[in-house]
Amino acid sequence: MALPINNVLGILVDNLIKRKSVLRLSKHQVTDWSRGLNIPKGGQTVIYTGHMYQLIPSITAMAGKMAVFENSWITKFFGVGRFFNKFINLAWFMARTDPEETRQYNNMLRNIARLLQQANIKFGYLYGEELYSGALIHDEGVDDVFKEHAQKVFAMFKRNGVKSVITVDPHTTNMLRSVYPKYIEGYDLEVKSYLEVLAESNIEALQTLDLDVVIHDSCVYARYENIVNEPRQLLRKAGAKINEPQYAEKLTHCCGGPIESFFPGKAKAIAEKRIEQLGTAGNNIAAMCPICLVNLKHAAKNENIKIKDISEYLAKAYIGVPQSTESIRT
Repeated sequence: MALPINNVLGILVDNLIKRKSVLRLSKHQVTDWSRGLNIPKGGQTVIYTGHMYQLIPSITAMAGKMAVFENSWITKFFGVGRFFNKFINLAWFMARTDPEETRQYNNMLRNIARLLQQANIKFGYLYGEELYSGALIHDEGVDDVFKEHAQKVFAMFKRNGVKSVITVDPHTTNMLRSVYPKYIEGYDLEVKSYLEVLAESNIEALQTLDLDVVIHDSCVYARYENIVNEPRQLLRKAGAKINEPQYAEKLTHCCGGPIESFFPGKAKAIAEKRIEQLGTAGNNIAAMCPICLVNLKHAAKNENIKIKDISEYLAKAYIGVPQSTESIRT
């Protein structure tokens, strides 16, 4: 049997209503990436993660479970699982994370923050007050629940006197910049991706990226937010040669996400097709969305193909080899 989409989506919606995120994360899981960076609490300009990078290890684990359950008799009992999930958080079973994967995604957020610091951008962070953006629920069309949650997120910013937000991924950028204004009267936040902020800054490379890089454009960044030139500008400024794959910029090809939790087989097939396209252009692939990154990594069968978050390339160039994160808790 195919996965019962209503019950799978229902669990995520119930989690957002009851636990303020589609998959509950502790404050420690949300903020651990920031340890030792000395980012001030709050301020008029803040970095906002939207919990996207922090959620990826949980989403990966859940997608893996869903791939096993797809076309299984167990799917008949998902309705029962949804009922009990209202009272007992079942994420401990469905989304148990890999500590090493968690460390890697935390390090990507650290790279982004350190790049902003290197560019002398003044910003704060809301730490444990920060809420999930609600992106997945909006994408699945649950408008009433999304609107209520978006209002909570906006209230969080206003309560802390925030006027400008620096986002770290395409989905969160799109939510705050293009979607929230449609749902919230009087919405007045200035929203920019960290890639836009860095491209507008005077940041200079400390090391040369002497390599060819293939950019996988995020559908959301390229088509909805017109963020196409900034990643290329930053990589070229650092000495990288950009190799464009088949289907690039606003004509980019989907990575297979974020349907991996609902249609794992279809998501994998789409990702494998995209890997073929990217691989013909080169081996060093830069993604700028954590959902793209995880889907493409799982689909890459050629060990010579290296898929990294663009922040890893930029950190190497603009702040030197990233410092060890072995001391960071996971």
